[in-house]
Amino acid sequence: MSQRDTLVHLFAGGCGGTVGAILTCPLEVVKTRLQSSSITLYISEVQLSTVNGGSVARVAPPGPLHCLKLILQKEGPRSLFRGLGPNLVGVAPSRAIYFAAYSTAKEKLNGVLEPDSTQVHMVSAGMAGFTAITATNPIWLIKTRLQLDARNRGERRMNAFKCMQRVYQMDGLRGFYRGMSASYAGISETVIHFVIYESIKRKLLQSKAHASMDEEDESVKDASDFVGMMLAAATSKTCATSIAYPHEVVRTRLREEGSKYRSFFQTLLTVPREEGYRALYRGLTTHLVRQIPNTAIMMCTYEVVVYLLGH
Repeated sequence: MSQRDTLVHLFAGGCGGTVGAILTCPLEVVKTRLQSSSITLYISEVQLSTVNGGSVARVAPPGPLHCLKLILQKEGPRSLFRGLGPNLVGVAPSRAIYFAAYSTAKEKLNGVLEPDSTQVHMVSAGMAGFTAITATNPIWLIKTRLQLDARNRGERRMNAFKCMQRVYQMDGLRGFYRGMSASYAGISETVIHFVIYESIKRKLLQSKAHASMDEEDESVKDASDFVGMMLAAATSKTCATSIAYPHEVVRTRLREEGSKYRSFFQTLLTVPREEGYRALYRGLTTHLVRQIPNTAIMMCTYEVVVYLLGH
């Protein structure tokens, strides 16, 4: 791969991640609130007043729409974009590092293993995920802290720099890497996603090749190609997210300020013991509603940019 190709993949990955992050930020905030251990704080006073004293602890956490409504009522619309700054700062380099590492690893592994095989895609995705997580975890920790910083209307909100100071004062440099073990566990989601995506994409390209054998120019991409890629990305992400979702809840719990959770496995065992196994899937609906369009937008933008800059 030439230096220009690497830069194209870097730029394309960054563009895809940035566009997706901006459009789906409110859903990201709702999802993070639902995953947190303080979710019961969002139960409205009306609900609590209708519950008998002994059963208050058993009140089911609010759903996505109720959580969204409470954020709008108590904190205002701006709170739906909490953490967008770190997200925009981090998403471009994170996606760019990921796609560049993925493309580079796949090219190297194609010379060692069977070209474009499932093993190549799986190992490439795993290596790319590990690289991106290690490089950008501090940014995502700040984003999560800001999203969980619930303030009523009129109260002074914590900014990213203040948040960084608090993390360093409380936990030192190690504090910026809380939740990284859960992110490493989440590489399994990335691996499943890309294996399915590449498989569907390959079948779509083979199908087009057979359909266009009689045409003079087979290299031209039309709208149906990009729609197909979006559907491939959405399908693969849905399957991967549903399987690997608990690591998302564990990561959010580990990143909470003053968290009682200390490690990935301790959190994975503590959450279901105290709150039931359903707690490990809290926020899954919101996550899927956000991730499917986000991933489809990201992958399609990536493919379009690579195609345009490659000609």
